[in-house]
Amino acid sequence: MKGLKNEVYLCRIMLADFHETKFLLRNLSLRRFQNAWSLYRSFHKSRRKSVSGEHPMPVALSVEPTTACNLGCPECPSGLKQFTRPTGNLKEGLLDQLLDEIGKDLIYLTFYFQGEPFIHPDMNALIAKAGERGIFTATSTNAHFINEKSAEAIVKSGLNRLIISIDGTTQEVYESYRKKGQLKKVLEGTKMVLKKRRELRSNFPRVYFQFLVVKPNEHQIEDVKKLGKELGVDGVHFKTAQVYDYENGNPLIPSIDNYARYEERPDGKWGIKNLLDDQCWKMWHSAVVTWDGRVVPCCFDKDATHQMGQIGEEAFAEIWRGEAYSNFRSALLRSRSEIEICKNCSEGTKVWA
Repeated sequence: MKGLKNEVYLCRIMLADFHETKFLLRNLSLRRFQNAWSLYRSFHKSRRKSVSGEHPMPVALSVEPTTACNLGCPECPSGLKQFTRPTGNLKEGLLDQLLDEIGKDLIYLTFYFQGEPFIHPDMNALIAKAGERGIFTATSTNAHFINEKSAEAIVKSGLNRLIISIDGTTQEVYESYRKKGQLKKVLEGTKMVLKKRRELRSNFPRVYFQFLVVKPNEHQIEDVKKLGKELGVDGVHFKTAQVYDYENGNPLIPSIDNYARYEERPDGKWGIKNLLDDQCWKMWHSAVVTWDGRVVPCCFDKDATHQMGQIGEEAFAEIWRGEAYSNFRSALLRSRSEIEICKNCSEGTKVWA
């Protein structure tokens, strides 16, 4: 049942809007459909047998444009500058190699992992390369680098989805989490993208506000819905916050239960609500590639501690179907709770307005 919920959630994310759905269906080739169906069957077969099996190519991929960020958010290793891995921009030619290898199978490509994507000087060119192959493209930004010129470039790049992080509707509340951030810039950037989209008579990018619900901003949930309508964004998403030190409680954990990943236990300690079933659809349908070409299992592996392989040293297909990936998937199917990056995972806990 949990697996089905995750799959339904993925569909809601991918097919949330008429224009997005139309784009996806128009570019859903027979090859992409057959690959996706084979993935689905492989996942359920592996679940039944509790062992990693055959692996068609992923339908989704996250590529990291950069690990650099202009903000200092308290639960973000990029903002806190606490990575053990180096900081840099996506290596030249790496995206081309990935697209040449698996572009015909990919349906969805997210230009984001850690960092602020638009710090990359050629971000829009990267987006355009994927879009030219009929791949749905998305990114997430704090919007501080969007001005009139860059907004026009974003629209012209063909980007399908632009997620704008806005964690408060007043400067005081916004900067309580988005350290060094300016709400004014977020609003100006949002307005500029929507303005350029109208002027260029484009349906894209679809623009969504993402509101990370923490205790200091939970009183502004209705306010951000209203603000989104006033500005004309295409939707407002609410995301639950991951915190690292939660066992003794944390001032960021919301008091509204529906927006909290954690709950207080009878012994007074706090724990994650996710039961950590021994399965994970993400391990079958998607992967993450860091700026320097490391392939890691998912977005919870922020420091790339579980490196499955290195693009440039071996083909993506060899990594995806290799021994390291197979062993990782099998270990997850046996006992997911024993894998460190899974212990604070709450896949599928976004809340939609």
